[in-house]
Amino acid sequence: MRRYMVLALLLATGLGGCSKLATTDASADRRHAYTIAHELRFSMGADIAGLNPLINGSGYEMALAQLTMAFLIRTDALGEPSVPELITRIPTQKNGDVSADGKTIIWHLRRGVAWSDGVPFTADDVVFSTRAVLNPLNNVVSRDGWDLIKKIEEPDKYTVVYRLRKPYGAYAVTFFSTAGADPAVMPKHLLAGYESLNRAPYNALPVGIGPFKYQSWKRGESVTMIANPRYFRGRPKLDRVVFKIVPDRNTVLELLRTHEIDLWSSVPPHFLPEVRKIPGVIVSMSNSFFFDHLDFNLSHPALADRAVRLALRYATDRKAINNKIRFGLYQLSESTVPPASKFYDASIPTVPFDIGAANAILDRAAWARGLDGVRSKNGVRLSLDFVSSSGSPDTDQEIEMIRGWWKQVGVEINVKHYPAALMFAPIQDGGIVYTGKFDVIAFAWGTDPNQDLANLYSCARFPPNGQNDLRYCSRAVTVAIEKAQRMYDRTARRGLMNLIQERIFADAPTIVLDVRRDIQAYNGDLKGWNPRSLAPFDDMMGVDI
Repeated sequence: MRRYMVLALLLATGLGGCSKLATTDASADRRHAYTIAHELRFSMGADIAGLNPLINGSGYEMALAQLTMAFLIRTDALGEPSVPELITRIPTQKNGDVSADGKTIIWHLRRGVAWSDGVPFTADDVVFSTRAVLNPLNNVVSRDGWDLIKKIEEPDKYTVVYRLRKPYGAYAVTFFSTAGADPAVMPKHLLAGYESLNRAPYNALPVGIGPFKYQSWKRGESVTMIANPRYFRGRPKLDRVVFKIVPDRNTVLELLRTHEIDLWSSVPPHFLPEVRKIPGVIVSMSNSFFFDHLDFNLSHPALADRAVRLALRYATDRKAINNKIRFGLYQLSESTVPPASKFYDASIPTVPFDIGAANAILDRAAWARGLDGVRSKNGVRLSLDFVSSSGSPDTDQEIEMIRGWWKQVGVEINVKHYPAALMFAPIQDGGIVYTGKFDVIAFAWGTDPNQDLANLYSCARFPPNGQNDLRYCSRAVTVAIEKAQRMYDRTARRGLMNLIQERIFADAPTIVLDVRRDIQAYNGDLKGWNPRSLAPFDDMMGVDI
C-alpha cells in the first residue's frame, strides 16, 4: 500500500457508487463555450516530484500513472484488483496460477502488446522491473511484499514465475497493480543500462503502456498526455489530458470557476459551497478508502510516552473539525481500516472529546505545567512541531482549532509548512514524512482492498524500508500482520484484522480524524467519467468531453 497525500477519492451510499449532488447547465446537449473538444484539463491541488512510480509514488503521481504506465492488474468498480491488464487472467489457487502452498505465482502475459514507443512488451520487462524494485540502489519507498520474492523465472517470453519465501495474500494488490499504487512495469530496452534508476532521464517522461502517453512535463506548470495509438485495448476517446500543477487549493477553485480546468479531483469539503455555485459544474461523491489522520513521531521523547498520545486524542474534537471544516460530510472513525472495508472492526469505541480526561492523564503521568503553561517532564517540553503541506487553507484552519484545544492541556504546537513534493519525497531526497522531521504531521493514507497494514505499522517497515513514519513498533501487531499476510482466504483473516486494529487503537500512535467522503467536481460536458474508488483513472476508455 503506497498512497500518501492530501488527496482522496470519493464516498457515497454504496461501495463504488457515485451520487451526483448538483448540476447546473450540465444536461444540455450543446457543448459549453469554454470546453475544448476531446481535451480533459484537471488538477489535484498539488505539485509532483517525478513521473516514475518506482521512485515517486504519491497519490497525485499515481493518478498520472494510471493513465500512462504499465500494470499487470487494474481495479474494478469496487476497487478490487480484478481486471487483467498485461496478464491474461488473475492468478489464483483455483486456476492453478498460485500453488497449493501459496509460494509460487505464475503470471501469463498478453501477447501482441507494445510500449508506447512501439517496442514489444515481453516477460523481459516484468523480470527487469521486479529486479529494479528489489535493487537496493533504487530509492523505493517500500519493498513490503516484494522482499518475499526469492527467485524470478522466465520460462518463455510470455510467462513469469515468482517463487516466494512464504505465502503472500496481498500479491494481486502489491505486484504491479494500480490498487497497490507501487511501481509500474518499466521498459527494459530503455533502462537496462542503468545501475540505479533514481536519476534516470526516463523518470521525467516515462514510456508506458496506458491509454495515454506522456508528451511533456513543464515543471511547476503542467503535464500533458496524448492518446496512445498503440494501446492494446484501442484508442481512447480523449485526444489529450492535461494535468495542471497547482499547489494552492484556492487557485484550483478559481481555475474551476473560470473553466480553465474541467475536473478537480478531488475537492476538500471546505471548498464545496463555492464549487456548488459554479455554473456548468457537476459535483459527485463516492466511496473512499482514505482516512485523514495525525501521526505522532514515536522516536521523539515527548511522543514516545503513550500517556501523551492518549491525552492528545481526548483533546482533539474530531466532530467539531468534521462539522466546521468538512461540513459534516466525512465519517468519524477510530480504526485505521475504513468502514467501507469488509475488515472494518466496528467494535472499537469512539473516543469523546474530553479536556478534563486529557489533563488527568497528563497529571497522572507527571507532566507538570511550567510558568508558561506548557507541560514538561525530565527536561522534555510538550512543545511540538506540527507539519502540514503548504497551500491547504482548510488544513491550516484545522490546525488552529487543534492549537486551541491542546493549549488547554499544556501542549504547545509550532506549525511548519512544506510543499507536497518535499513532504512525500523519498528519505534519500530528504522527504519530511520519511526522514521524521516532525513531531505531529497531518495528511491522509489510502488503504488497499486487502487491508495489508504491514507497510504502515509493522516494526520492520521504518523508512527507508517502508512507510511506518510513526516509528511505531508493537510485536503483537507485527506478528498478527505477518500471519494475515500469509492468508489467501480473505475471510479467514478477520480475527487477526480485528486484533491489529484494536491494538493500534490502544497504543494510539496515530489519531484517525475521519474517513473521507471525497468530492469530485467536473465540467458537465465530461461524459463517461466513473472514477474507481482506489484508482480513479483506471476506466478511461469511454471518457470524453
